[in-house]
Amino acid sequence: MTVQQVRGTTPSTAAGPATAGPAPGPSLLDPISLRGVTARNRVWLSPMCMYACGDRDGRVGDFHLVHYGAVALGGAGLLVTEATAVSPRGRVTPYDAGLWSDDQVAPWRRVTDFVHGAGARIVSQLAHAGRKGGKYANLPGDAVGGGTIPLAEGGWPLLGASGAAFGRFSAPRRATDADLRQVVADFADAARRAEAAGFDGVELHAAHGYLLHELLSPLTNDRDDAWGGDRAGRERLLLETVDAVRAALPDDKVLLVRLSAADGADGGATHEDTADLARRLADRGVDLVDCSSGGLLAGVEYVPSPGYQVPGAAAVRAAGVPAGAVGLISDPHHAEAVVSAGHADVVLLGRELLRDPHWARRAAVVLDRPGAVAPPPRYHRAWRDAQSRPFGT
Repeated sequence: MTVQQVRGTTPSTAAGPATAGPAPGPSLLDPISLRGVTARNRVWLSPMCMYACGDRDGRVGDFHLVHYGAVALGGAGLLVTEATAVSPRGRVTPYDAGLWSDDQVAPWRRVTDFVHGAGARIVSQLAHAGRKGGKYANLPGDAVGGGTIPLAEGGWPLLGASGAAFGRFSAPRRATDADLRQVVADFADAARRAEAAGFDGVELHAAHGYLLHELLSPLTNDRDDAWGGDRAGRERLLLETVDAVRAALPDDKVLLVRLSAADGADGGATHEDTADLARRLADRGVDLVDCSSGGLLAGVEYVPSPGYQVPGAAAVRAAGVPAGAVGLISDPHHAEAVVSAGHADVVLLGRELLRDPHWARRAAVVLDRPGAVAPPPRYHRAWRDAQSRPFGT
């Protein structure tokens, strides 16, 4: 197997800022409806791990209320939460948020109530980290650590498609049939808790080498039982999880799936493979595919550039499935071009919304639609003269 270098390439109309000509399709600032959920615009918060549950109990707190509340007040249409573990051993780090226990529902409800009060929608990203779990958070100021936390220091045994380790991580235990059936049940139970917590739906994290992705790829799934062997076997965990979660959610709640649209290594998923899978997901009730890339194998080198993951979203959307684009999209004209040219239905921003939770409102000014993202009444004085101020001031 040859590991490839993945460089940032995009369709020409999405490769950078575009200002000329009228928008032929929907605008970045137009609302979008999926099932019974309408987001006020197509600027969405991308899921980003926060590692902020200090008591290691998966219960979110004031940090999460302020973090997500700020983005909602800032005008984003929909927020996708950080990876929220469906079981304790499905966490990425000990400090991950969770929905594996009923005790975690009420703290999340504080967050969803505030987000809804600010006019935004919010979806819970449910995840099982698989062989990439139990790692050090490595936040600034933390003790330096690499790979998996030892059991004696609060780590836990890992679960994987095979017994192969990810990079410097500990080798996981090869999942049994019973293990994988329990994973499906855990996702469904977490989805029911997400509904009780007031979320507008859930996103399944099937990207970045986590458990659903690890089973999905022929590069990491060497099984010869019913959970591997051929395409149908490799897709079984994801598709059974989709079925179980869709059944656990009311019909008016959305179901998203995050996929790595390209694995970046010979024999791994291509954009065409992902578009084909997206059709099967849509047939089972998935409403939008959130397209990222990579994360499956240690050592795959990425050279990111603005919009470098847009081609994956464009391939999914060309297959007739709603898609979200992500990947260093920070300029409002660029984001508008991605949507109006039909490469994606929504744009998800990560670090840009950490830097500026009010990015959606600033984008409305730049795109000459200041009324499209009205400020909260208590913030009105900050935006009365915004039309005359350059972006970023």
